[in-house]
Amino acid sequence: MMHAKQFLLRAALLSLVALLPLGNASAADEKPQGELAREAEAAVQKGIDHLRTKGQTDEGAFTPAIGPGITAIVTASVLRNGRTVDDPLVAKGLKYLEGFVQPNGGIYDPKSRIQNYETCLGVVCFSEANVKGRYDAILKNADKYLKGLQSDEKDGRKPSDVEYGGVGYGGAGRPDLSNTHFLMEALEAAGDGPDDEAVKRALVFVSRCQNLETEYNTTAFAAKDPDGGFYYTPAGGGSSPAGKTAGGGLRSYGSMTYAGLKSMIFAGLKADDPRVKAAIDWTQKHYTLTENPGLGEAGLYYYYHLFAKALDAAGQETITDSDGKVHHWRTELAAELARRQQPDGSWINKDSRWMEGDPNLVTGYALLTLSYCRPAAKK
Repeated sequence: MMHAKQFLLRAALLSLVALLPLGNASAADEKPQGELAREAEAAVQKGIDHLRTKGQTDEGAFTPAIGPGITAIVTASVLRNGRTVDDPLVAKGLKYLEGFVQPNGGIYDPKSRIQNYETCLGVVCFSEANVKGRYDAILKNADKYLKGLQSDEKDGRKPSDVEYGGVGYGGAGRPDLSNTHFLMEALEAAGDGPDDEAVKRALVFVSRCQNLETEYNTTAFAAKDPDGGFYYTPAGGGSSPAGKTAGGGLRSYGSMTYAGLKSMIFAGLKADDPRVKAAIDWTQKHYTLTENPGLGEAGLYYYYHLFAKALDAAGQETITDSDGKVHHWRTELAAELARRQQPDGSWINKDSRWMEGDPNLVTGYALLTLSYCRPAAKK
């Protein structure tokens, strides 16, 4: 018997095709609506089947050699696609993750150097599985632990310090936008809203990662390349995998721009805030699904899931690109992912940077992305 959540998600998949714009010359648009719906559902099912039969260990883990993070991503992705906590893959994954809950509230391998990353992913996963409050205590304790990792007054940081509000992989490491957006996503999943002090502090750091000089960002990089996009970190002398501009600025790139946009939305900023406006403008000028803008194939599936999460959070149903073309991103992204799926149901990036040569991780990213490609819920 189909669970209610699965039924609703299947219905959403069937209605996905209704969003396809008339006159779009894409290959997907030339197919009958029923075929598009079946392909979308089949892509999700094939991905889950691959993970179930080829990705998961007997203990419930996915790629356990590098810690619990990938297991958290995969388990959350399966839950977001309509499977329940009773699904064998999910149940085994959750049990495995429960073994990493630490006395201090963190959710990580004790030998790990990426404790923030692993805990944040664990929080998001357990929040997806929190049926009848079964993980309330774990989420509450993890929330407290994560806030303790944030660079702030307890570490002698002042709001004027460039590191303030950010978080790195763990401990006293250099804060960066990638880890800080995971923190903000975990805080949101744990129920912390824009009025939470940790969220407010994180917004201070996020704003300083944007190529936009405002009252919120007076760092040395803010005005050197003011395109409204985001880069990795202004801390420790500044860093961007996309490199520097001729004038010494840090180049914006796709995945961090969507990470920044999503984080600002979670922090309560609205569409009329200049920081949000500038970020949206950047996405319009750099709209693409064929690469991670600024980095090519590197981190492509990380980019896809941030792209989808950010635009969904912002309520942005279409993007008008620099040529004036209107893109219905949900259907275009779903079609792109279906095109890239391997015959065995997995996804993998030919550029293995940032572990995207691991089909478990990349398939988890792809399934998370597809869960945001369904039509937005009406509010």
